[in-house]
Amino acid sequence: MESLIEAIGQGYMQRAILAGLVVGVVCPAVGVYLVLRRLSLVGDGLGHASFAGVAGAWLLGIYPLLGAAVFAVLGAVGIERLRSWRREYGDLALAIVFYSGIALGVVLTSLSRRMSANLFGYLFGSILTVTSLDLLVISVTGAAVLAVLMLVRGELFALAYDEDLARVSGLPVGALNYLVVVLAAVTVVAALRVVGILLVAGMLVIPVAASLQLARSFRQTMIYAVAFGVVSVLGGLLSSYLLDLAPGGTIVLAAVLGFLAAALGRRAGSHRRRTEKI
Repeated sequence: MESLIEAIGQGYMQRAILAGLVVGVVCPAVGVYLVLRRLSLVGDGLGHASFAGVAGAWLLGIYPLLGAAVFAVLGAVGIERLRSWRREYGDLALAIVFYSGIALGVVLTSLSRRMSANLFGYLFGSILTVTSLDLLVISVTGAAVLAVLMLVRGELFALAYDEDLARVSGLPVGALNYLVVVLAAVTVVAALRVVGILLVAGMLVIPVAASLQLARSFRQTMIYAVAFGVVSVLGGLLSSYLLDLAPGGTIVLAAVLGFLAAALGRRAGSHRRRTEKI
């Protein structure tokens, strides 16, 4: 415990905690709109698209998250373009972006031997090595995403509740759909250094899934999802340090434990209510 207290006083751990807090708030906040619209796998597709961006940026010698952002946004636009063209192509669009990102990332990686070691930090997360520049990018990105969500929260709620009703009401459904996937792409990029490309979708979806076990309104869903996200990041980060485990995987597993606890709590509550009625 003393070593943990000492570590918290160190700059690298403070940067990790701050970056984790931003991701713990922003990922579930965006994930709510994805999950409610049955787009849970979008984060996975965008994460793999960003893999090609990271590899390409490293090959060109530029900031990796910049390349990840370009490819993630392009992937998001491509997904929504295919979905808007033919709704039944939603899964196909995800598959195309998913495998294209992986394939291009592998090809670009093969062109540069020097990137292989550092690439693991983006594949599986490397929150303890977050730099001041990384923290700045994550914080600014997170603040921008939250600001946009607040500005159009009413419109996004209408879209999540019933897309057809939103269209009849005169809302720009097409533009809002593009906005949601682009926000998801930006959020994925912000979370890469924390949980990694392979696990980033977990932070978009699992805290929301846990929240849905307990929430009785959209407002509660959002609040509980953010709470589960923050607790998962902090609990996973501290547990990984104490037990010498991989931080990214431990954070996502902490979110899974939160989901299981919420599901069991809901089941116990339902059983108690049935018993009281008897």
